[in-house]
Amino acid sequence: MKKIFIFIISFLIVSGITAQTVRKEFKSEGWSGNPVFEGWYADPEGIIYGDEFWIFPTMSDFFGKTPAPPELNPLQKKLQKNTINPQYLKQTYLDAFSSKDLINWIKHPRVLDFKNISWAAYSIWAPSVIHANGKYYLFFGANDIQSDDEMGGIGVAVSNRPEGPYMDALGKPLINSFHNGAQPIDQFVFRDENGQFYMYYGGWRHCNVVRLSSDLLSLETFPDGETFKEVTPDKYVEGPFVFKRNGQYYFMWSEGGWGGPNYSVAYAVSDSPTGPFNRIGKILQQNPEVATGAGHHSVIHIPKTDNYYIVYHRRPLNTKNRNHRVVCIDRMYFNQDGTIKPVEITFKGVKGRMTSELPDPISFIFPSANLQEFLTEPYPDLEVA
Repeated sequence: MKKIFIFIISFLIVSGITAQTVRKEFKSEGWSGNPVFEGWYADPEGIIYGDEFWIFPTMSDFFGKTPAPPELNPLQKKLQKNTINPQYLKQTYLDAFSSKDLINWIKHPRVLDFKNISWAAYSIWAPSVIHANGKYYLFFGANDIQSDDEMGGIGVAVSNRPEGPYMDALGKPLINSFHNGAQPIDQFVFRDENGQFYMYYGGWRHCNVVRLSSDLLSLETFPDGETFKEVTPDKYVEGPFVFKRNGQYYFMWSEGGWGGPNYSVAYAVSDSPTGPFNRIGKILQQNPEVATGAGHHSVIHIPKTDNYYIVYHRRPLNTKNRNHRVVCIDRMYFNQDGTIKPVEITFKGVKGRMTSELPDPISFIFPSANLQEFLTEPYPDLEVA
């Protein structure tokens, strides 16, 4: 009987450690805890807006009470017949989360809902967010198109507030077809120091970069006349992310199968935002004692510091359901030569910090020519990466 009791207690302890529930004991000690909030979420994009940290993830699966079936317009009903996976029909909205200290998070439900995107019917994936022109932009993938014959691709929605609601800015996808073999999903918008906007995107093992117009609503050509420039590094699968550090462009991506334990993150470095990007190595992957399938990440950089946080999803050890993924945060460090150290995935997460501890961002983020715009816009995004 004693052995049975010990086994049960041990099972409960292990289940508590590996489950997706929030680790309150770490939060009470001043850590974010991993996962940072409840729910099955994936593909998180982290950013700083004003005095708050924000995370915009993909809704990976229902958690808790199942919502009522959404109302569909005639086009959405037609498009849903194209899905290759019934699970994707659940993915018709995006939630967001905000925090002032990385510990306590507020959920903002349905900041983007397909009821406001007439052509989006399912598979609303991988949000990328940025503040510009006095507005908040949210780029998203929709409908998981399998060919140029289907309606869908990368869309853009706009709001006056970070918590939405975000409304369709174009009434159609910004990119609705395959170029250089890249499926139009997994977009990431990057603003370079000179103010130029780039968008990196692509599934099916191909990645393109495009130049965005200043209003972020159309594509521009590169000086060589190209519009879709392929930048696919070795072993790339999906989920690109770019940031700039010490004059170098760090291009990161996910590799391996998203539904398996070996999903991971690798990176390359270049002197140019358009590459070439030669693979350096893996920096985020599973730990069989913590979680599996660690990937599809973003990076939060604290301005005027060398503090970097990697925001990513992973799969708890007590589930094999590939849709059961959770959002986590851990520190990301660099070697003296600028290479990224392998990330240690943890249950504790990162030490809490108030956004009031952030240094004055004005001179760091915006050149003097843009200072007046910065001062007149609420909630400027502080993240350069």
